[in-house]
Amino acid sequence: MDREQISRLAHADHPIAAPLDDDSVGRLLARAVPDDGARVLDLGCGGGEWLLRALTGHPRLVAEGVDLSQSALDHAREAAARLGVADRLTLHRADAAHFAAAHRFDLVLCVGSTHAFGRLPATLAAAREHLAPGGRVLVGDGFWERDPSPEAVEMLGDLTDLPTTLERVVADGWTPVGGHISTRGELDAYEWSWTGALATWALDHPADPDRDQALETATAHRDGWLRAYRDCFGFLCLVLRPTDA
Repeated sequence: MDREQISRLAHADHPIAAPLDDDSVGRLLARAVPDDGARVLDLGCGGGEWLLRALTGHPRLVAEGVDLSQSALDHAREAAARLGVADRLTLHRADAAHFAAAHRFDLVLCVGSTHAFGRLPATLAAAREHLAPGGRVLVGDGFWERDPSPEAVEMLGDLTDLPTTLERVVADGWTPVGGHISTRGELDAYEWSWTGALATWALDHPADPDRDQALETATAHRDGWLRAYRDCFGFLCLVLRPTDA
């Protein structure tokens, strides 16, 4: 079982694939989408859940998504057809860090996929290249709520605390115009869903050759969450506009 398949199974019950509940996603999109006829790009769109919600909420909005996973793009395409928005959604199988579009976008999204660019600063630099005048960026990334253990840093990377994260974003030429800090409930619900969905699949498929790997992966992930990073990891979404635009 490869990493892509594990991710698909683990996010089966939490398609937004980030530690946010539905109300938080709705509020962020309401703040980030500049108008009903906006053109939106999601860099690292996965199954396209952010784009699907934006499309269903704005009948004149058009969207494009970029991801390397063919199965995730297939899922997004099928969901768009079910929802009746397929004619306004274009999907690209490509590396988001090297994607080149023929036009600019009113909103560029990248929530939970900053690793594709090498963390937050490089993500924002890439988003700026796609942004139309007056456009906005909706980005989501982790930060340290408390000093992390070496194990947490090894698992999640070289993050900063919340004030430092905001200072760096502002120093890089962005002004926050909205945002959301995931609550403990949202963070825990995401982890329980991730580990629970994967474990459930394993228990429901006792004869599958990948059953043991799935169960071991769910157990290891849960152990790492509870022992290494639950008490120090936070997740931040920001709605940004270029300061000098």
